[in-house]
Amino acid sequence: MKRIGVGVLQVACLCIFTYAINGITSWLNWSIPGSILGLVILFLLLKFKIISLKWIETGGNWLVAELLLFFIPAAVGILQYKQLIIGNGLKILAVLIISSSIVMVCTGLVAEKLTSRKEKIETHAHDTVLKSHN
Repeated sequence: MKRIGVGVLQVACLCIFTYAINGITSWLNWSIPGSILGLVILFLLLKFKIISLKWIETGGNWLVAELLLFFIPAAVGILQYKQLIIGNGLKILAVLIISSSIVMVCTGLVAEKLTSRKEKIETHAHDTVLKSHN
């Protein structure tokens, strides 16, 4: 029960953070979306350890796990554009397939690069420990 309460509090904090950044970008009349700026600021706050990951981890994990639910209203909204889909359905499908493929390939390459980098660091640390024991 405590974990649920912590998660709800973390999601609330993330929502407040999002609304604050959106308000700031609107107030400053910036062309960059507040959600993008918020992600960058949140990343920097985590990177420089201004905030701890454990402060938002449970809520963030829940939001990512339920991400598909946030797309349902958009998917239902597409039904309003039936004629557009009928006329340009193949083009839209091609764009979806190509863009999804690009995202998957780029994500795979980045994950592979990060994994190999982590393995090199772990191997180097292991070799250093072995040398110090000899």
